[in-house]
Amino acid sequence: MKFQQLKAFLDSKVEYYNNPDFIEGDPVCIPHMFNELQDIEIAGIFAAVLAWGNRTTIINKCRELMQYMDNAPYDYIRNHKPKDRIKLMQFCHRTFNGVDLLYFIEFLQHYYSNIISLEFAFSGHITAQDKTVEKALIGFHKTFFSLEHPERTRKHISTPEKNSACKRLNMYLRWMVRNDENGVDFGLWKHILPSQLVCPVDVHVSRVGTRLGLIPEAKSDWRTALDLTDKLRQLDPVDPAKYDFALFGLGVIEKYV
Repeated sequence: MKFQQLKAFLDSKVEYYNNPDFIEGDPVCIPHMFNELQDIEIAGIFAAVLAWGNRTTIINKCRELMQYMDNAPYDYIRNHKPKDRIKLMQFCHRTFNGVDLLYFIEFLQHYYSNIISLEFAFSGHITAQDKTVEKALIGFHKTFFSLEHPERTRKHISTPEKNSACKRLNMYLRWMVRNDENGVDFGLWKHILPSQLVCPVDVHVSRVGTRLGLIPEAKSDWRTALDLTDKLRQLDPVDPAKYDFALFGLGVIEKYV
């Protein structure tokens, strides 16, 4: 497929999927339950971290988690008492369990007692001159695990330093940073540029990328995520991550592999 044909094809898929109809069946519907910045940030990080497996199950488990926090995540994080954590030990989604959840809650309570937005746990590690969010992801990983923590919980927050594709964190950053007024992404964070975002890569996206000739082989690692994003940046240097809508839709919904 020639460059202009590929761009037109993917742009049409972005337009098709990047609209409010997409929200209901996607984990992004969880932060869309809220209106305040901190509620959206907290609901979003949990929805992204738990976003593996069947999408209906993911959404149901995320709604369950929000109920544990009285559907007021920021107020819960800031004001809950130690006894309120007991019920959280019941929570489980795949390998994410109550032990992991308790550390997430502890970190967020500590963080928000000092800083007003989770944005700075990412954006504080990069400048506008950085090509991508790589340093932001590495910095967030180190910040997140700066408290005493269970070793098992480390598998739930990935980092480019381990050559992880960081699919779920890149998806979270897309939600928080992109702002095209289409209603899916929030565009609440202003210290990271959309041009710095890295396309979320999983097995579905990598297979579609391979079929379209964007990457040479279907891998799900950091190098592949960078290579794919470099190709997408040729299609739109200002907003390469918008093609996540197209590649995800083609791979997961249309089975274009």
